[in-house]
Amino acid sequence: MDKGEARGGRGGRLGYRGRSRRPYSSYTSRPVRSSYEFSSSNRDEERTTRSTAKEEEEDSSIVGTCLDMCPAKERAQRERLRDLAVIERLNGNPGKTSPSLAVKKFCRTISTVDSHPSDVRPLQVLEDTLSYLLNLLDSSEHPFEVLHDFIFDRTRSIRQDLGMQNIVNDRVIYMYEEMVKFHITSHHKLSQCSSNSDISPLHHLNMEQLSKCLLSIYELYNANRESGACNVNEAYFRSFYLLLQLGSNSHSTGESLSLWLRRLPTPIIKSKEMSFARRILRFFRIGNYKQFLSFTAAEASFLQYCLLEPSIYEVRILAVSCINNGGYKLFPYPLQDLSKLLLMQESDVESFCYSCGLEISTDEAGNKFLPTKQTSFSRPKVRFPYYSLLGCERLTDRGYMRGIGSI
Repeated sequence: MDKGEARGGRGGRLGYRGRSRRPYSSYTSRPVRSSYEFSSSNRDEERTTRSTAKEEEEDSSIVGTCLDMCPAKERAQRERLRDLAVIERLNGNPGKTSPSLAVKKFCRTISTVDSHPSDVRPLQVLEDTLSYLLNLLDSSEHPFEVLHDFIFDRTRSIRQDLGMQNIVNDRVIYMYEEMVKFHITSHHKLSQCSSNSDISPLHHLNMEQLSKCLLSIYELYNANRESGACNVNEAYFRSFYLLLQLGSNSHSTGESLSLWLRRLPTPIIKSKEMSFARRILRFFRIGNYKQFLSFTAAEASFLQYCLLEPSIYEVRILAVSCINNGGYKLFPYPLQDLSKLLLMQESDVESFCYSCGLEISTDEAGNKFLPTKQTSFSRPKVRFPYYSLLGCERLTDRGYMRGIGSI
């Protein structure tokens, strides 16, 4: 489990009393075993970065002393090797940076045995570093793909530093919540970067890190609960797991969802967020495309909508297939009605039908129809295009990194 920072080993108290975005209500340095796992492949990297700390240094922990976003030693080495991201370069010089620009890189093989306290950032510095990284998303100086690549790596480094320092509290949970939000919103933004042919691998890597962040934050929630505390956002972040079970690319835990749900406290199960996710999952599995689309448009939050976008695409394909195969050949389906059913602009519906191999007819009055019983229907072979869901105009990514209430 990724943990935060501890002072004085396993029995110590938090040694940093700087500002906090949230008060922390519980503390434990005891490793907590997750009640489930996303997948064995998604845990390999996490094991690499924390197994030595857990097995060889179980009775001690590093207390970070680095007060910069990047240790001075790494900063100097990367300047010498000209290994600076474009965002870190001072005045565009690939061999020069500064403490206010350079951020510590993720290292796959590092452990508490290999690390010196001066190479590890304490909790307060990690909080400030995360805030700096997320604020970069407001910049228009670089394309989103460039920003994502940089923040993607540097947030992994933050999680790595947290994992070397034994602490579980609300401040660490909040940091993980912010990183989960970053990966979910990136999932949405990357889908709109259709001009870049290399986006698909970024999608995969982004979702992989999202799964790892969720696994860690659920362990933190469990540890908090064991100490008698609870987190106000737990139900919301638990709902993301259910939404990730939709479609062919779902992230299986190796156990049934019913068993996973039975492990959760009753207040979490009965929460508004989990009720929404459970209904959406049921509509998807029974093929009720009308309820799935209308309920999503009416009830989904911005982050939930981001996770549902690929499934919305799948459900729309199902709807067009059902209408094409179940309609009467002599009575074409009005495109206007199909637009209302799919909650799409009529021009988008026409483009969507063409991508499914279907033809659109037009009458003398200029009204467009979908002739049914077309044998040319096929699933689109290209990556899903971005079509908005009518009714979701209320949702916005503005300020999505500024707290749950803003989304």
